[in-house]
Amino acid sequence: MSTATTTDTRSPAPHAADSHDLIRVHGARENNLKDVSIEIPKRRLTVFTGVSGSGKSSLVFSTIAAESQRLINETYSAFVQGFMPTLARPDVDVLDGLTTAIIVDQQRMGSDPRSTVGTATDANAMLRILFSRLGKPHIGSPQAYSFNVASISGAGAVTTERAGKTVKERRSFSITGGMCPRCEGRGSVSDIDLTQLYDDSKSLTEGAFTIPGWKSDSFWTVRVYAESGFVDPNKPIREYTKKEMRDFLYKEPTKVKVEGVNLTYEGLIPKIQKTFLAKDREAMQPHIRAFVDRAVTFTTCPECDGTRLSEAARSSKIKRISIADACAMQISDLAEWVGGLDEPSVAPLLAALRHTLDSFVEIGLGYLSLDRPSGTLSGGEAQRTKMIRHLGSSLTDVTYVFDEPTIGLHPHDIQRMNDLLLRLRDKGNTVLVVEHKPEAIAIADHVVDLGPGAGAAGGTVCFEGSIEGLRASGTVTGRHFDDRASLKETVRKPTGALEIRGAKANNLRDVDVDIPLGVLVAVTGVAGSGKSSLLHGSIPAGEGVVSVDQAPIRGSRRSNPATYTGLLDPIRKAFAKANGVKPALFSANSEGACPTCNGAGVVYTDLAMMAGVAIPCEECEGKRYQASVLEYHLGGRDISEVLAMSVLEAQEFFGDGAARTPAAHAILARLADVGLGYLSLGQPLTTLSGGERQRLKLATHMADKGGVYILDEPTTGLHLADVEQLLSLLDRLVDSGKSVIVIEHHQAVMAHADWIVDLGPGAGHDGGRVVFEGTPADLVAARSTLTGEHLAAYVGA
Repeated sequence: MSTATTTDTRSPAPHAADSHDLIRVHGARENNLKDVSIEIPKRRLTVFTGVSGSGKSSLVFSTIAAESQRLINETYSAFVQGFMPTLARPDVDVLDGLTTAIIVDQQRMGSDPRSTVGTATDANAMLRILFSRLGKPHIGSPQAYSFNVASISGAGAVTTERAGKTVKERRSFSITGGMCPRCEGRGSVSDIDLTQLYDDSKSLTEGAFTIPGWKSDSFWTVRVYAESGFVDPNKPIREYTKKEMRDFLYKEPTKVKVEGVNLTYEGLIPKIQKTFLAKDREAMQPHIRAFVDRAVTFTTCPECDGTRLSEAARSSKIKRISIADACAMQISDLAEWVGGLDEPSVAPLLAALRHTLDSFVEIGLGYLSLDRPSGTLSGGEAQRTKMIRHLGSSLTDVTYVFDEPTIGLHPHDIQRMNDLLLRLRDKGNTVLVVEHKPEAIAIADHVVDLGPGAGAAGGTVCFEGSIEGLRASGTVTGRHFDDRASLKETVRKPTGALEIRGAKANNLRDVDVDIPLGVLVAVTGVAGSGKSSLLHGSIPAGEGVVSVDQAPIRGSRRSNPATYTGLLDPIRKAFAKANGVKPALFSANSEGACPTCNGAGVVYTDLAMMAGVAIPCEECEGKRYQASVLEYHLGGRDISEVLAMSVLEAQEFFGDGAARTPAAHAILARLADVGLGYLSLGQPLTTLSGGERQRLKLATHMADKGGVYILDEPTTGLHLADVEQLLSLLDRLVDSGKSVIVIEHHQAVMAHADWIVDLGPGAGHDGGRVVFEGTPADLVAARSTLTGEHLAAYVGA
């Protein structure tokens, strides 16, 4: 066989296809970006830094990733696009060199009660097939092991036309599902405490209802019951007959006439379930949420014992393990069990299941179980769960976009996350990461720093280049990059102790611990060691305890900092009092709304499968209010001008003078305390960054009456410079006589604490014990735990 020989030794000219090694962005103006133009190298790891709210997510997610997804969607036919979410083109002049973007963000996974870690990662689907093939006794197809499929059967006559004749046949069908019939696959049953709904010693006309918003003159609620004719409105509820009580509590929807108006009457319990329980708890207003917490109790389903599965599904086993047992196992143990199964008939399935379970362990989530509800995962855990499907992917030349992948990770676990990001890059992918932690920024090939401030003071590129260049630059990130908090010289003395005895929630092993009061306590330990279980599961969230968890705040385009914090109420009342009109006029969601845009400020035009267009309303010019409402003034400003103010401007405005409103000033002072002085009062919540939402939530909880504050990772989404401000806020809380307990991975908070409780030594069943309690200085001196070693390295001890 002959081979061709080459004699020309000159290097060939570069191929045209090899010249596309940059993602070019020119003139990006999404949200607060100010004509940003940058070039990002492909097949490299680029980290985007900057203070919270500086425009990192606007550039990475809302511009680069959004345009990539939009262009991919446009390759489908118009028919298919009609079923897909419509994406508008980002506000940018030129975007060049884009590749397919895979977004791994911090959005919590669906909090549907039937969504679990197993269903979200396809591990449950593979387990169901496995049990349908190998389980003894055999009970049916994979559906028979699914808690999302109910068992149904039916029979009846079917009439068909055949060759001009009408033929009647009897047909029957049945589907065997795995859903527990009692709890319908939820694992828990809800019970409503009737004493929280009404005072049975009163009649309806005397105001028996104790439900928020149900006033005795309310046409749609109380009057429907009082004038329905099903119950006597003048008789105390406890004297109702059995029929009256059944109609009052359980009657199915029935049309009734109240003052000549057709209304629907239905029993109180279904009415409460539809009105309050169908909504997401976190989206409720604080007083409604407090009512739901009081009135509704959730208990484990007695029939399936919380496994969600029918008795038949629980009876089928492989090697004495049912599918319910397998889902309840810690994933690291389940991976071992699956590894021990050897059945050639399902070899490809076993290989795929092993790979998925091993990925969980590799990414540091081996302590979870597949039956863990996905809504209970922290933001960091949810993000890493989404990463699992990308770990073994053989795709290359893809752009992976990560939003703070180190959230919720102990310093010990950050190195493992860094290795995963580098592995994705080394396969030839472009990796874009929004990050605040110096340990994660340090591995970048290229850094883009946005700022210099947040909100309107940000949105420009302050620096792009290498890590060394960032350190030498005078930007906020550059200056704070090597900041290290030092241990305090003296720590505060406790004023008492909160005793926790025999804590057994989740993986805790009969823990006894005294948490000092009147000081700043940090609860530390690797992810999954039992920190949240210890505090949220063992300290009753009753009187005197204010708990701020990681659940994100949700809100529509109509929600803004003024509505979320309750600030709009005192402002509306002040406007109403000054002008002698009613407060409802000053709400853009009520009587004062512009009739053309219904108070949204923009008019939406739906263009079917094309992106909808939002045009500022011509009638109100985006101000959201009727022209007549804007004629009313307070301190020389109308309501739309007040909502356009920043928190700091409004604090000054409501502090003294004609507009002095102490209730509004107190709320604004709390917003300024958490570092949100630059936010405008009317900015939609949907445009806030993760860190801004976290601090907005903290500001609202600071008003709660309580002596003990429990904060779950308050540094989430905060820049190094913002962490200092948070620490001074925590100090002020403690100095005012409060006790602050913080679950935290950030070494600056650990070093600043007066007392540390360290849980471990590992995660899941390798954790759940207190491995250290004492001052940060003692922890650093002992170096007896993983936290101790990392804290010592951080403070340079």
